[in-house]
Parts: sequence; structure tokens; C-alpha cells
Amino acid sequence: MRLDIRIVIGAMFTVLGATLAVYGLASDKAIYERSLGININLWWGAVMLGFGVFMLLMGRRGMSRRRAAE
Repeated sequence: MRLDIRIVIGAMFTVLGATLAVYGLASDKAIYERSLGININLWWGAVMLGFGVFMLLMGRRGMSRRRAAE
């Protein structure tokens, strides 16, 4: 049984996205004055988290199809 690369990529993006989103929620609001008050860390953390979950789901789907074919 081979490991699907989408699972590894999904896990990495999920962990990094969750970390960045938590930092965005916990950080001081004053550091976002340069970015016109937009919480960049929170938004990009959410995007990375969503992409990571998507990749994990696609990787699991691919692994289950491979098992069914065997």
C-alpha cells in the first residue's frame, strides 16, 4: 500500500493553517493597522486550513478507491 502525497500535503496545510488562524485570533489588533485593519493571519489561516482539509479528503478518497480496486 502506497501513501498518497495528498494526505501529507493536506496534513501540513491543516496544521499550519490552524496555527496561523489561532495566532490571528489571539494576536493584538494593533498589528493589523498597516493592512487597513484586515486580520491577514486569520484570513490566510482559514484559507490554508480549508485547502488542507480539502487535500486530506481527496487523499482519503483516492486511498479508498485504490483499496476497492485491489
